Amino acid sequence: MDASARIVRFLSNRPRIFIGVAIGLIAFFLEPWHFRPIQRALFAWDVGMWSYLVLIWIRMVRASPEDVQRVAEREDEGATTVLAIITAAAIASLVAIVVELSAAKGLGPKLASLNYALTAVTMIGGWLLIPTVFTLEYARYYHQAGEGEASLKFPDPQEPLDYWDFMYFAFTIAVASQTSDVSVCSRRARRTALAQSILSFFFNAAVLGLCVNIAAGLLGS
Repeated sequence: MDASARIVRFLSNRPRIFIGVAIGLIAFFLEPWHFRPIQRALFAWDVGMWSYLVLIWIRMVRASPEDVQRVAEREDEGATTVLAIITAAAIASLVAIVVELSAAKGLGPKLASLNYALTAVTMIGGWLLIPTVFTLEYARYYHQAGEGEASLKFPDPQEPLDYWDFMYFAFTIAVASQTSDVSVCSRRARRTALAQSILSFFFNAAVLGLCVNIAAGLLGS
């Protein structure tokens, strides 16, 4: 398969990501130009991120177990790279939030409230984004495992699994930074769960710290 065919296949397998990117870029050029560069970037990121989340959640809710298996078997090429890029972007948004909150301290209550609202939307979206993309990764691991080599073992294996099952596993790690009653049975799944646990721990700590900062700023103003 040549490079152009791979690109076409990559794009066709992940249309919601590129729809979200396109919407974010449109928002960047349509938003008020008096916003500071970081504000513009965060606003565009939020619009694109929430657009992607809504689109992927709609697909997850509507997908049957057969749809989950078909998508998981198709989305192999570049899946790890996509996961890494989205995760890095979510972390970068937290760094931008810290810079934006520092700038908000020197603004009046009205202008600072815009920063706080932007911060809240970015934090909530980023927290939801990470376990959502890991959900897709765990579904891929499960359905791409060979016969007798299940990456994840659920307590009711006789039931066909849909995205709710993989979301349960991913969001349990996001909330508690540990696995649930689902057994992790392959090396790459353990490494992925470990990476998400560490990432979730620091992300939760950062969100807590930012919430305290926002509360202190609102009380101070």
